[in-house]
Amino acid sequence: MKLSAPIYRLKRQAKSMSRERGIPLNEALDAIARKSGFRSWSHLAFAARSDPATRILRELRGGDMLLLGARPGQGKTLLALELAVAAAGTGRRSFFFTLEYTDADVRNRLASLGLAAGEGEIPLVIDTSDEICAAHVVARLRAEACPAFAVIDYLQLLDQKRSTPELGAQLAALGAHARDTGAIIVLISQIDRAFERDDRRMPGLADVRLPNPADLKLFSRTCFLHEGELELAEVA
Repeated sequence: MKLSAPIYRLKRQAKSMSRERGIPLNEALDAIARKSGFRSWSHLAFAARSDPATRILRELRGGDMLLLGARPGQGKTLLALELAVAAAGTGRRSFFFTLEYTDADVRNRLASLGLAAGEGEIPLVIDTSDEICAAHVVARLRAEACPAFAVIDYLQLLDQKRSTPELGAQLAALGAHARDTGAIIVLISQIDRAFERDDRRMPGLADVRLPNPADLKLFSRTCFLHEGELELAEVA
């Protein structure tokens, strides 16, 4: 499905609609997307990119830990799911760990991509346990006979329980497991809303919302999304 206008113009239309009608921006974005023939803004944003998952997966290597960051409505969850599905197609055991969505939510999002997870379908393990943290993820990945591919939704929620180690320690544990086993771990991340007040094309590590300090240089790669564009880079 083709866009009716460049994505930056559609977003401007949504911002105007938000102001004129006095509705939240996310509602206006979804309204513009439906007017363009898409189910939601995230679906539109995802469609605006040409097979990004395959391109990203070609760049990733065993041992990588990738931060996938964007503001709401940019399609980061859909991209992460497609990455997990694409990785499963390469023979890796793929996991989607989420503290944000229910199992049904994840399956609905897969369905919006024309995909399905389950026995005889896509070999994607969906884990919605309330106990998700670095130790939980590492324990599940360690049980696999071959290097796994894992998406964690999302970075900031790993930092919400006092009973778990601080975020920096969890990132270090995840990175060590990836390097030791050849696993690839992707963490979805929120971007601070202050980014939208700046006249910049793409967010960066400095824009990642961190409730508590953490060394983001523990990531080996970053992938940022904004208005249909994607930027993949190595962490210096």
